[in-house]
Formats: sequence, structure tokens, C-alpha cells
Amino acid sequence: MKVYFLGHAVVYIEASKKILIDPFLNGNPQATKKISDFKELDYILITHGHLDHMGDVVEIARNTQATVISNFEIINYLEKKGVKNLHPMHIGGRKEFDFGSIKMTPALHGSGIIEGDDIIYGGNPGGFIVKIDGKKIYHSGDTGLTKDMELLDLENIDLAFLPIGGNFVMDVEDAVIAAKMIKPKIVVPFHYNTWEIINADSNAFKTKVESLNIKCKILKPGDYIEF
Repeated sequence: MKVYFLGHAVVYIEASKKILIDPFLNGNPQATKKISDFKELDYILITHGHLDHMGDVVEIARNTQATVISNFEIINYLEKKGVKNLHPMHIGGRKEFDFGSIKMTPALHGSGIIEGDDIIYGGNPGGFIVKIDGKKIYHSGDTGLTKDMELLDLENIDLAFLPIGGNFVMDVEDAVIAAKMIKPKIVVPFHYNTWEIINADSNAFKTKVESLNIKCKILKPGDYIEF
């Protein structure tokens, strides 16, 4: 199994099933893949409705016929956009799939979908714990620090992606606290240095996390972790 970081908050799991999370490719200055690179996908997961996470989900879903998983409101929105294969979830829900399971976790953020001059209600933002091929991968989505993360320690997470860019999400200091609460085997920082407003020092994060005896990997866009 390979878990790729594709820039900003895009994560691609290549295992017994192919799973793409938050497919923001067009307009993503860190993107290492194009829409056309994804010809086969099984699932697409969307953490919340903001453009830098929903990204190109409609086009990729149409091209690949992948099943899109997100909160109920975003699934309803995508149905109106003509996306065919959809599965709604909500925070706290866990569902078995043909590869393992997905649990939707809390996030402190927004989820509005901007369309022209309108902001469409996008439900509650969340994150995902994906259990696949015997490993658990946590994608936090965009979030501030929350006490709910203490419960994630019970999940025995193998790999956690945590935002460190500050301003809209956790900064380095808060993300270190999150790692301490979650206690994953490996932490990867993301959602930073895409734009100046979310610049952060990933090396400082790595040093602080590893002082907790938690392994931290800094992935450049296109890099992967293999299990």
C-alpha cells in the first residue's frame, strides 16, 4: 500500500482500492497531478465544501465513476450536479465498505460551497479515518485543535495527516498538541505553504513531534509512504 501526498490537502491511497481525498488539482500551486491522471478510482472522499478541498470532484467522479463519500449536504449538492455514485455520511458515523471501513470525525471549520455570488450550505466539516488493508489512515480535513482528538487515541491510527498552516487551521503549536492526543504511529503535516497566508515551518513541527516519540515524515508533493 502506498499513501501519496499530492499537495495542499490532497491525499491518494493506492491499495486494494484506490481512494482520493479532497481532490483540489486545478488551481492548486502544489499539485503534482492533473485531472486526466486519474483514470481509475474507486472512492473519492470530501471533508468539506471549500473549493480547496472539493476541488475537481465533479469532473473526476464523472470520468472515473468513483463513489463519492461526504456529508449528507455535500452529497445532495453533488447529486444535483449529476454525480451518480454517492454515499452520504455524518460525523461519528462508521461504515463498512468492500475494503474495510470509513469513520467520519469532527472538525472545527466551515463548509460553505461558493458558487458565483452565493454561498451554499455545505453541512458540517469533518475528517476521515480510512481503514484499509489492515492500516488506519486519518485525514483530519481543515480543523482547529479540539478535545475530540483525544478520542482518536482509541483508534490506534497508523498514519495521520494534520494541518499546520495556521490562520484557517491549526498552527504548528496546536498541531503538536493534536499529535500528542492522537498518538499515531506516523504524522505527516499538510495544508501549509500553499499560499503565504498559511506559511509554516514543517521542520519545527517535525522536531516537536519527534520529541514526543512519534515519528514525523515531511512529504513533498508527489512523495508517498509505503506500508
